[in-house]
Amino acid sequence: MKLKQLESLLGHLQQFSNPKVELEQYPTGPHIASRLLYTAENSFDDIGNKVVADFGCGCGTLGAAAALLGAEQVIGIDIDSQSLEIASMNAEDLELDIDFVQCDINNLGWRDALNIECICYFLVTMLGQLVDTVVMNPPFGTRKKGADMDFLFVALKVASQAVYSLHKTSTRDHVKRAALRDLNASSAEVLCELRFDVPQLYKFHKKKEVDIAVDLWRFAPKRSRGKDS
Repeated sequence: MKLKQLESLLGHLQQFSNPKVELEQYPTGPHIASRLLYTAENSFDDIGNKVVADFGCGCGTLGAAAALLGAEQVIGIDIDSQSLEIASMNAEDLELDIDFVQCDINNLGWRDALNIECICYFLVTMLGQLVDTVVMNPPFGTRKKGADMDFLFVALKVASQAVYSLHKTSTRDHVKRAALRDLNASSAEVLCELRFDVPQLYKFHKKKEVDIAVDLWRFAPKRSRGKDS
């Protein structure tokens, strides 16, 4: 599938009807979503025939893109039931087979339980599969400090192959240092810098739209696990 076709299909998806500020719910636009998944597939072969998890999936844009690019299985995980309803409708509209799970991402990672086999067992029990690739647009941490790194911590525990994530460009040095030093990443690479369009969704927003510079990261976990491990 060509990039323009992917972006066009994602542009028709429904988005948040009643976004929750405490969850930092902002729609992942088709421009960014298509480039994230297209890069992951065409530059690194991390999507096609892989098990892909969309962390904090919201309305399911990243997961839908993964399915459109030939993922073997896509799992969308979000804490918000209303978002999952929209994501499910989006998948149905595109005739995509995506599994959605209502779950707090932090419950997959247990900071006090660093036994990776325990986490793998939990995932197999809950999702039926180990995950090859995690894609996510995590909260930037403006409402809850460190929320973005909490997501990354869990993603690097879960993914056997790669994690693709968006983080504010202003946090680039911190993200790289923390990923390599504290979060068990073997590599942390900024693939490109993008502009994230933040629409006027909440009362405290003074401008109709704001562009935020974000980095598209690819992280690789230190531990490499096969599907049968």
